[in-house]
Amino acid sequence: MLSVGILVYPDVEVMDFAGPFEVFSTSNRVQENPKFDVFLVGEESLVSARNGFMVSPRYFLDDSRSIDILLVPGGVHEPSMSNEKLNHWIAEKARQANTVASVCTGVFLLANSGVIVDGPVTTHHEDIEDLRKRFPALDVHSNVRWIDRGDVFVSAGISAGIDMSLEIVAQLCGKEIALKTAEKMEYTWLEKTE
Repeated sequence: MLSVGILVYPDVEVMDFAGPFEVFSTSNRVQENPKFDVFLVGEESLVSARNGFMVSPRYFLDDSRSIDILLVPGGVHEPSMSNEKLNHWIAEKARQANTVASVCTGVFLLANSGVIVDGPVTTHHEDIEDLRKRFPALDVHSNVRWIDRGDVFVSAGISAGIDMSLEIVAQLCGKEIALKTAEKMEYTWLEKTE
């Protein structure tokens, strides 16, 4: 099975991590041989996401659990950008992973930790200009749901992470499984990308 490690941190956006979690989990239910071991990773045993949504990660930053697919969601990301331990963890796990993905402002954390230094990216529409100012070497695209950079995927805000995760499932398990996953979730998959 491929391990899918989804980072959670204080004030992380709930749909940013829960949407992709649901995609990978649901894809296991629509295929004969489940492909993904999906789990949350955090610094503490209890993380307060946006609006006080409490989350208990299965693994912690100090655990040596390997991650094949690293997903970094967005949220109130600024305090986490100054967390050296978290940034080191992101950089280390990204080097080890086969696939790295960000949702929404999670791209700020990938850029801040040196995982993405140039090339095309996107983020939530309200954060496009801030991303351009903070990381001028990035080619920041607006009006796009998600971008496939090969082994790195980046999506726009919140629900766009579901579309991006379905594309990752399609590439790893086949488009039919991705479509079955979207149908099971009663979700209309927007496949548009660049």
